[in-house]
Amino acid sequence: MLYYLFTYLKAHFDLPGAGVFQYITFRATMAILLSLIISLFAGKRILLFLQRKQIGETVRQLGLSGENQKAGTPTMGGLIILASIIIPTLLFARLENVYIILMLICTLWLGFIGFLDDYIKVFKKNKEGLAGKFKILGQVGLGLIVGCTLYFNDHVVIMREIIGKPRLAQYEKVVADTTAMKEGKRQRFVEVKTPITTIPFVKSHEFNYARLISWIGKNAEQYTYIVYILIVVFIITAVSNGANITDGLDGLATGVSAIIGACLGIFAYVSGNINFASYLNIMYIPNLGELSIFIGTFVGACVGFLWYNAYPAQIFMGDTGSLALGGIIASLAFIVRKELLIPIFCGIFLVENISVLIQVMYFKYTKRKYGEGRRIFKMAPLHHHYQKLGYHESKIVVRFWIVAVFCAVFSIATLKLR
Repeated sequence: MLYYLFTYLKAHFDLPGAGVFQYITFRATMAILLSLIISLFAGKRILLFLQRKQIGETVRQLGLSGENQKAGTPTMGGLIILASIIIPTLLFARLENVYIILMLICTLWLGFIGFLDDYIKVFKKNKEGLAGKFKILGQVGLGLIVGCTLYFNDHVVIMREIIGKPRLAQYEKVVADTTAMKEGKRQRFVEVKTPITTIPFVKSHEFNYARLISWIGKNAEQYTYIVYILIVVFIITAVSNGANITDGLDGLATGVSAIIGACLGIFAYVSGNINFASYLNIMYIPNLGELSIFIGTFVGACVGFLWYNAYPAQIFMGDTGSLALGGIIASLAFIVRKELLIPIFCGIFLVENISVLIQVMYFKYTKRKYGEGRRIFKMAPLHHHYQKLGYHESKIVVRFWIVAVFCAVFSIATLKLR
């Protein structure tokens, strides 16, 4: 909103300094600062409100060290994260940008589903919360929105530099055709609509989803949207649940999400800048630079919330925050066309998910075979396994953060490791 206000003031009154709002770097910096301020200062007020209303966490007795001290700790702190993301984005971003609109919808959508789950647990005194099928239904619904928008919206394009006669791939459709100067020479650029992504570690590292069903025949591209949307739905559901499962120790999901957000912010910056994209030989995505404002607020919200969520936690984010964080990360990965890197930069979420899956499957298998269920881990998800081994909670969290940093750095290195 402030962008439009200061653009008007600059155009009609030539207000000194108003032109600075034209720069994405300035608006992103201000959005990050505001996000931190909201999460730190407004977060304190929300924390005190939750304490007065006795909106506390009900802790299951799992035999873990320190679990009794967590009983009664205020939950639903994800409201702090949501406010710290949405308010700065509304103030500093260009709201007609399709990526900004999509990410605001994503934040509100999963934030609302998580809020319902926390509300049922806290106010209805139902420890199970929102039924799992309704959570999955909500995640699938968001996946459909994200998938359909990225596939069908004409503003979601990539830029191709054309020399001479255009030679486009079979499944690429030209949306706009422009001529620009590059290194003193006139070059032709076209905006192309195509369901394409990046393959890590491969020099010619672009993959078109239409190839997955090329065996159908020459009209295979007509059905590509089905495959693409199904993949989006699956990954958004998986990553959202992964963040939710990871949120089991003080500051764990918050810190890991901030690290992943910073990684995605770098991807968005280089992919949205034509000079960096050309140097790194990666696809240039027009209008992506505006997304850096949203990602900045996302990282700022996580870091600010960590002030209260770090061990010993004064507040828990609850499903209000964890479901939204995972959905945001997955959606951003598709927007910057780096979804095939999710197993790397979301490595913590992946391992946590897999540990639960392995534990449940092995328990059911041994129960059928031997008459009693056996376990591979002392407890799932994985962070509880280390607690059972005697590691202190804060040591587990910091070590998981270190692994997350390594995964993020390695993901960024794939820009050149080809």
